[in-house]
Amino acid sequence: MKRLKKKWGIDSNLQLTLIFIVFAITGSTAAKIAAPVCEFLGVTKDNSEWFVYWPLRVLLVFPIYQVLLVVFGTIFGQFQFFWNFEKKMLSRLGLGKIFNLS
Repeated sequence: MKRLKKKWGIDSNLQLTLIFIVFAITGSTAAKIAAPVCEFLGVTKDNSEWFVYWPLRVLLVFPIYQVLLVVFGTIFGQFQFFWNFEKKMLSRLGLGKIFNLS
C-alpha cells in the first residue's frame, strides 16, 4: 500500500480507502447503467445478436465510467485526485488534445 500511496501522492489511509470505494462504486454503477442505455438506443438481448449487443454495451461502459468517476470522486471529497486521474487516462488514450487537457 505504501508504494500505491506514494505513486498516487496520497498521504492517508482514509484517502486511499475513499479512492478504493469510489473505484468500486463507479465500476458497478457504470456496468448497471449500460443496460438501460442500450435499451434506450433500441439494442437489447432479445432483438439483437450477441455480437452486436455485448460490444456496444462494453463500449458504452467506458464513457459512463469516466463521467461517474469524477462525479463519485466529488461526492466522496476526492475531486482533485480523480480529475487528475481522468486527465492522465485520456491523455494516454490520445484524447488529451481533443478535450484540451494539458
